[in-house]
Amino acid sequence: MPVRISAQPAFAWADFRITLAARLRAKGRGQTTQAGTDSESQGFAGRELLGEAVARLRNGRWLVVVVALAVLAGAIVIAGRIASGQAADNLRDTALAALPLAAGTLTGEIEKQRLVPLVLARDDAVRGALRRAGKMQEAALNDKLKAIAGDASASAIYVIDTAGIAISASNAGEPASFVGIDYNFRHYFQEAMANGAASQYGLGTISGRPGLYLASRVDDGGKPLGVTVLKVELDRVEANWRSSGFLVFVTDERGVVLATSQPDWRFHALAPLSPSDAAAAHDQLQLADAAFEPLPLRRGAGDGLATIDSAGKLRQFVEVVQDLPGAVPGWRLWLLTPADAALSSAANTARLTTLLGLLLTGLLAYVLTRRRRTRRLRQEALARMNAELESRVSTRTAELTRSNNALAGEIAERENAEAKVRRLRDDLAQANRLSILGQIAAGVAHEINQPVAAIRTYAENAGRFLDSGKTEPASGNLTSIVSMTERIGAITSTLRTFARRPGTAASPLPVREAIDGALSLLSGRIRDSGVTIVKPRGNVSPAVMASRIRLEQILVNLLQNALDAMKDQPDPRIEIELAERDDRVLISVRDNGPGLGPEAAGNLFMPFQTTKEKGLGLGLVISQEIAQELGGTLRLDPGSASAPGSASGASFTIDLRRIE
Repeated sequence: MPVRISAQPAFAWADFRITLAARLRAKGRGQTTQAGTDSESQGFAGRELLGEAVARLRNGRWLVVVVALAVLAGAIVIAGRIASGQAADNLRDTALAALPLAAGTLTGEIEKQRLVPLVLARDDAVRGALRRAGKMQEAALNDKLKAIAGDASASAIYVIDTAGIAISASNAGEPASFVGIDYNFRHYFQEAMANGAASQYGLGTISGRPGLYLASRVDDGGKPLGVTVLKVELDRVEANWRSSGFLVFVTDERGVVLATSQPDWRFHALAPLSPSDAAAAHDQLQLADAAFEPLPLRRGAGDGLATIDSAGKLRQFVEVVQDLPGAVPGWRLWLLTPADAALSSAANTARLTTLLGLLLTGLLAYVLTRRRRTRRLRQEALARMNAELESRVSTRTAELTRSNNALAGEIAERENAEAKVRRLRDDLAQANRLSILGQIAAGVAHEINQPVAAIRTYAENAGRFLDSGKTEPASGNLTSIVSMTERIGAITSTLRTFARRPGTAASPLPVREAIDGALSLLSGRIRDSGVTIVKPRGNVSPAVMASRIRLEQILVNLLQNALDAMKDQPDPRIEIELAERDDRVLISVRDNGPGLGPEAAGNLFMPFQTTKEKGLGLGLVISQEIAQELGGTLRLDPGSASAPGSASGASFTIDLRRIE
């Protein structure tokens, strides 16, 4: 629409110019005897027509600008909203995939602990202690409960008689012992005595720490003797939620937050509670002074987005919810994943893409409009020339022939020029396609060069073994060649996923196997270069969740870069170190080459940025992408960026999550 409107002022200006010229010519032919008067009339008519044309052009131009800007702004806004919606859907899919794991962590912990009071309720020692309630100390039972609590990772286990008095506990003898405490007021005691089993979340009377109480009634021939109780604090579950990177919390039937990965949200409410609900929550949770303040969470109107006010800064999250009837009736699990970065990135990308697309479309329309205008002007000029030639055919036949020939030559020249333009445009398009194919081919050649070199080495060795009659080593080399061809396929798959990140199958992998595989892949070049390789000390090989081929590809890239950096260096040396820190495994590759300058270090992980003469600048970029897909990072260690030639060397570290 904007392009079609913008063409009208140009055509209007052309129409008025043609009309003006025609009128001036007519006046010149018809009134040759009155030159002075005709000149004044022609000047006045020309000024009038020219002023009208300029006014129409100016009015039309402003209208085109306003309409074009309005359409452009609307398209950009709509594209941003659509992209934000798609990004939110992708985040929601991710959150829904993580939701069962978060719920399973909680329900699994509860179900594991729920069996303990049920088993203890049938234990003869517990029944005997309840029959003797108040008559003697139960030291043996206390020790037994303490051992069970340690094995089950429970906070406390204790036995209550029918009067509500704890007669034995896993923390007996400690300052915060439950023995002798009256728990008759606890809902879990009353409900277990009435129904046989109960659960209640609340603060501990002695410890003051929140936890879930699981209770089971002890019967003797149909007669209740008391209740066994286990308290489980959900610290490990909450820590697991925090490590996942999501914001996870559980609410009860009134919307009060119980277990949460955000500790300062505990005992807040999704919405203000009514006085009756607040009183019921105080009684159920055994909280005397809790205000149940509303969470700083504002939920969207059906779009699945929630906004959190964090110290005056609003942050957006994608929200998913799941009921937990298998854990405790009325509990709901909420999982929020941060959305600000993804939404803004998707919206900005879509807006920029839309803007560029509209600008290109407008440019194309402008070119087509100009071409149509040029063709129309040429046709009008031909019509005028034909009219003049017809009026003078009898007296100016020769002149008409010359003019006609000149016109035909001009047309042919213009057609030839247009044909050359079309051929040039096609050649440029073909060159662009060949350039893209060249980049892809160069990237693939860069990545598969190492396994191809290994295949050649294995093939040459296999030939020597066959010549000497050693078939078994030759068969092993041929098997290795098959493995290298599979590795080449995996590498080309990795290059295809540089812009698009599909899921990658991973399995527990001892890190030393990947290190040995990378060194084996480069064994020929290492031997020829004379570089000393220092492998990790010791025999311990921690395991990580990774694809062996992908991890070896990172190591091969790092070793290849180190070998290139130490060319012509005295006493070249590469050290491979393996370390464990908490739940992380660190693999470092360090050389004693000339090191990296600050500028090179700053652009190290940018595509097509390289310090090599024949490098493409894709190896470290792809390696970093692979490390991120494996749930880790690849970084240049501090101290590696220094003045070139300082011989400080370069050190890279792969940081992956360790598995037991």
